[in-house]
Amino acid sequence: MIKKILVLLAITLSLGAVSACSLVGDKEEKETKNQEKSIGDNSSKVKEPEAEPVDLIKEKIKTMTLEEKIGQMVIVGLDGYEISPNTVEFIDKYKVGGFIFFANNIQSSSQLLKFMNSIKAENSKNSIPLFLSIDEEGGRVTRMPKEFVKFPSNKIIGNVNKKEFSYEIGKVMANKIGAFGFNMNFAPVLDVNSNPSNPVIGDRAFSSEASIVSSLGVETMRGLQQGKVIPVVKHFPGHGDTAEDSHKGLPSLNHDLARLESLELIPFQEAINNDAEAVMIAHILLPQIDKENPSSMSKVIITDILREKMNFQGLVITDDMTMGAIMKNYEIGEASVKSVLAGTDIVLVCHGKDKQIQVIEALKKAALEGRISEERIDESLYRILSLKEKYAIKDEENPAVNVDEINADIRSVLNPYAK
Repeated sequence: MIKKILVLLAITLSLGAVSACSLVGDKEEKETKNQEKSIGDNSSKVKEPEAEPVDLIKEKIKTMTLEEKIGQMVIVGLDGYEISPNTVEFIDKYKVGGFIFFANNIQSSSQLLKFMNSIKAENSKNSIPLFLSIDEEGGRVTRMPKEFVKFPSNKIIGNVNKKEFSYEIGKVMANKIGAFGFNMNFAPVLDVNSNPSNPVIGDRAFSSEASIVSSLGVETMRGLQQGKVIPVVKHFPGHGDTAEDSHKGLPSLNHDLARLESLELIPFQEAINNDAEAVMIAHILLPQIDKENPSSMSKVIITDILREKMNFQGLVITDDMTMGAIMKNYEIGEASVKSVLAGTDIVLVCHGKDKQIQVIEALKKAALEGRISEERIDESLYRILSLKEKYAIKDEENPAVNVDEINADIRSVLNPYAK
């Protein structure tokens, strides 16, 4: 009897163990399935890494030929009062980045508007619009038709010394030249007129005090920007203390960097701090900084000082390479190559078709020989195309210009300060 009870007890315990194992197995199986399900759910929620946005300017540069790239790095002057075969050749063959207009290209408002529109129409077959530039500083440096009210010199604006006045001058100046299609102005002058016998600056400067030049120059720059015209501040690193006119010869200044930082560079640094987009480099020799090269060909001045020390990221444009400072001392093609190697983005060649072609061909040859790297060229192209895109530049025809309306706007700005 006891034996039977023990046997039954053993059987019962055995069945319980089996049942317990079964329950544990079922639980483990459920947990495994749940884990698998959970893992499956999570994997379906994992986001694919987002693709980096496409940089359309970089993509555009990749499609450009070397000739197109070199062309964008040159702004040339024009001949005559209407579009000529030379102008067409610079547009169609050399794909230049822009043109600069002088008084000998401008007779009247109607003629200028027709000239500008014909150039844009010719360039519209190209995929990149033109910089159309002018020197409109006010005072004695003006190229615009005589129908317009003239702006006062910077010296007069400096005597008024009102920031709002300088700003409004910049705005109405942009309105005046922008009505014709100009999108770039080689102004304002940021030179400090520290040398009264300076033959080239004088009343083109706002003041002999760096603080006034900085304050008023930045406001004129901002007014031009507000009016959708690119201001090119000039003449870096400062032309105010030179005793020689760089149009005629090569000025030399025996200033070191400490001296420049204490005076000449102050307005330029202020402009850079306030989003200056383009700087013109002067032809000045500063032997204490670079014994061999004028500023327009100096890597120390353009790259080391302007770009790195002063943190300028915008467009660097030379002063006219056909000025006496260059032509009397250097071969223009080689000088232009050295300028680009130093950090220049655009070479300005204002006069003479032969000189303009010489510069273009010299840059192309230096690129083909590897002296100017593709990377160096593409750096400049990126800055050029970015600025054209920022200002939404297009080769579209401008409608008729209302001279009376623009003059009324100019007078409204000038009258409160007229003496």
